[in-house]
Amino acid sequence: MTSLARFLAVMFAAAALSGCAAISALTDASTPLEVYELRSPVDITPRQGRTLPLDVIVELPTSSGTLETDRIMIRPNALQAQYLPEVRWSDATPVMVQNLMLRAVEATSAVRYVGRKPLGLSGDYAVVTELLDFHAEVGADGETAVIQQRMIVRLVRERDASIVASRTFKASAVSPTLDTPDLVAAFDVASNQLFTQFADWIVTALSAR
Repeated sequence: MTSLARFLAVMFAAAALSGCAAISALTDASTPLEVYELRSPVDITPRQGRTLPLDVIVELPTSSGTLETDRIMIRPNALQAQYLPEVRWSDATPVMVQNLMLRAVEATSAVRYVGRKPLGLSGDYAVVTELLDFHAEVGADGETAVIQQRMIVRLVRERDASIVASRTFKASAVSPTLDTPDLVAAFDVASNQLFTQFADWIVTALSAR
């Protein structure tokens, strides 16, 4: 076999292997993932009295790149981020958090309108959020995990773009195992705490305006 023939044979073999790898990758990418979503907060008490005549806009939270995904994050240690295999959230994490914040404000029955976008040119107040943590941390025993959720929320008055209130919210919950159903159930417990705190705070902050 000439050197050219040997070269072509190697190239064809490499192309075949590359094609097989590409087909395998496409097959993996097309495999459906199990979808999980978190419930709306269940411990919110509706505000008593008249509805506040305010329009509130809940903006999409900002976050680090590791949270800009619909995959469920788990940290084996403080410096490493991984994702649970074969499962995902119903939306990208910031979108899911925005939805939960909207539902939390709606559940208070405190304001005239709450949404992602204003009904007119602008709302009265905007909720601006920085999502810092929304993940599971593997415990020291390697068999359990702690769910960590943390966000900074700022209430901004639209007419002059001034921050009128700000607070950091934190919540955690323990998962007894590293099995996905247990982890998601713990995420649900923590998020109920987180968004109930948020709902109580925003009603107080808006009522004081």
